[in-house]
Amino acid sequence: MSQRTAVAALRRVEQARTRENFPVALRVLPGRYRRHLLAVYAYARQIDDIGDEPLPGIADRLAALDDIEAQLRSLYAGREVSHPVVRALAPTVAGCRLPLDALVRLIEANRVDQRVTRYATFDQLVEYCTLSANPVGELVLHVFGQVGEARIALSDRICTALQLVEHLQDIAEDHRRGRVYLPAEDMDRFDVTEDDLARPSANRQLRDLIEFEAERARAWLDAGAPLVSALHGWARLAVSGYLAGGRATLDALAVAGHDPLPATVRPGRRRTLHRWLAATVRSAG
Repeated sequence: MSQRTAVAALRRVEQARTRENFPVALRVLPGRYRRHLLAVYAYARQIDDIGDEPLPGIADRLAALDDIEAQLRSLYAGREVSHPVVRALAPTVAGCRLPLDALVRLIEANRVDQRVTRYATFDQLVEYCTLSANPVGELVLHVFGQVGEARIALSDRICTALQLVEHLQDIAEDHRRGRVYLPAEDMDRFDVTEDDLARPSANRQLRDLIEFEAERARAWLDAGAPLVSALHGWARLAVSGYLAGGRATLDALAVAGHDPLPATVRPGRRRTLHRWLAATVRSAG
């Protein structure tokens, strides 16, 4: 892959700042943190794109993921690496002491996506989030130098919740890709079928199911919220932004009648800032 690949990945991260639930606070952070976070997000974005998107020169997704992991392990072993996104991550790995395990788990999540397209239970979905989402929060804590066992546990709650929210936003898109992240046990409980996910708009059963899953995600966000007051400085501001992004998205989903099928539900800037201010003020109390 060329240097153009790394530039494209960084551009996708920049463009995604207003669309994703993680990088809400990125724009206001000092350059030293922003550079490290962009490197982490570019890496995560590249892994996701390999797992999800048709990319030039990539025919075998699993082989491409294996190559990324091999490059990553070479980086940690002190050897030269050729992949531009992994190479761009090197200063952050060294400066922030990023754990190899967290980076590898993101790769494993995308391996899982190649073979698992349905989840029978909510517990199975949460287990998947330990690979696909929770490592991002752990890496963010390392960027700010505020890692600890209790903080990581709270971060896991927030990150799992954000992943659950993203799944609700992307129900239609995921279904078109052949994936369903609504637990089968819950679909049965609310009498929702996969055909319902292909409708132009959600029927009452699906709306009720989405409302149920949204409130469950909100409870996980609330359970992780004490992390904000456990942090200080720029880390507190950033994490309160992530929390606000999740809550604002849930608010927007409720305003949309818990129907994300016609279009992806995203919160407006004003709603997000209101949630961000509320989270920051509460943490300072």
